[in-house]
Order: sequence, then structure tokens, then C-alpha cells
Amino acid sequence: MDQTRISEKREAARQRFFRRNAEIENLVLLYGADILASPGMQSEKLFMQHGSVSVFEHSLNVACMCLWLAMVFHLSVNYISLVRGALLHDYFLYDWHVPDRSHRWHGFTHPKCALRNAEREFALTAIERDMIVKHMFPLTPCPPKYAESRILCIADKICACQETAAGLCPKALLPQA
Repeated sequence: MDQTRISEKREAARQRFFRRNAEIENLVLLYGADILASPGMQSEKLFMQHGSVSVFEHSLNVACMCLWLAMVFHLSVNYISLVRGALLHDYFLYDWHVPDRSHRWHGFTHPKCALRNAEREFALTAIERDMIVKHMFPLTPCPPKYAESRILCIADKICACQETAAGLCPKALLPQA
């Protein structure tokens, strides 16, 4: 294959990637508009999650990653529940870095706290509830019931690793978009 043809294929792949990213961002905004605009979600901008990434930003990253995984692997899932459950998976609404006895077991307890908070403010489907409460599997013992919940488990771990590494690695070592 000649160099021109290789370049054309790379450019076509790059165009597909950016079209898909725009589609993903539009779906997150469409299906999660009420959540993103809520006072609770807006307060997440004040709490850090991984490195210098806020809980709000992390939740947005995870929602986008969930959709990306579903699209790339052609998974038949409910996109609305996938986005909404992903946005609310860390809806615990406190800064877990502040020394406090109630934050001591944050990794194990925050899914139930996030579910309680989300149920107070939003009408949730069974899929969304399962996603929120089981997203820390296998740290929490109950396995996810739905495909959307399994996707969230994977997407959350990918984003957490990426966000944490971004704070630890020199920028030159990280992949550039």
C-alpha cells in the first residue's frame, strides 16, 4: 500500500473519530441536560475526584466513555439510561478528601450514598439504579445486572486511571488527541 493511501485511510479514521466524539457530546447533552443543570451536579465542580479533575468533569468523562464503548463495540444498550446512570454514578455530593470519619470507607460506601441522592432528585430507571449502586464492582461485592452497568464499571476505571495518570505523568508521556 502506498504512502498516499495510508494517509487517506488515517485521515478517514480521524474524521470518523471526531464525528463520533461530536455525536457522543450531543447525546450526553441531550439525555443528561436536566442532570447537568441541577444544583447538585453543579456543586460537583467544587469537589476533586482524581488529581485535578472535579467530580463533575469525571462524571462527564465517564458518560462519554460509556457511549464510546457502546458505539465502538456495537452494543445494544439503552443510551438514555447509559448516559444518565453514568452522570449520576458519583452523585455523593461531598468532598471525600476532607478528613472525616464518614469518608473513611468512601470507596465502599459512596455508591449507596450517590443512589440515595440521585433518587431524591431524579426519577430513575432500574438500569440507572443498578448502574449507580454497582459501579464499584468488584470492590463492592454485588455484580452488575445490566449491560449498561457493566459498561459503566469499565468506563469508570478507564477514566479514573487516565485522570490519575494525567496528574502523575509528564505531559510528554501521555497520548495527545
